[in-house]
Amino acid sequence: MTSIEVLTSPSLVSVNLAATEPRGVIEELAKLLEADGRVTDVPSYVDAVWAREQETGGTGMESGIAIPHAKSPSVLRPSVAFGRSEAGVDFGAEDGSAADLIFLIAAPEGEDDLHVRVLSRLARRLIHEEFRTALREAGSPEAVYDVIRREVEL
Repeated sequence: MTSIEVLTSPSLVSVNLAATEPRGVIEELAKLLEADGRVTDVPSYVDAVWAREQETGGTGMESGIAIPHAKSPSVLRPSVAFGRSEAGVDFGAEDGSAADLIFLIAAPEGEDDLHVRVLSRLARRLIHEEFRTALREAGSPEAVYDVIRREVEL
């Protein structure tokens, strides 16, 4: 079974996203995946994620969370990138809250339901305020990674 350590790393974490709109955030996080050798074609992958966002009305959740995700032939291996936005970004949460904690889940085309499992486990942990607070207070990509590694079991 895949562990969270295989899916993410400190190099896939941004503690200060520059983008201020959803598509820009997705692109910024996808570039981290590309730099780490996990995505081969950023525009194609971003298009896949964006199409899913449009189809679902957005992946924003309560409490400042968004989990955009998609399967794509551009994804070489299942991955999770994380970004934190100081200003918050509107990912269409029902309660109208802007997301400051954004997890981008990338899955290869034809992959099993791993991305659904990851999404489910993340969502289950993110309902806990202590986890969200720890992510918000972590001062570096390494510290964020440590929080995720400690809290999210697959």
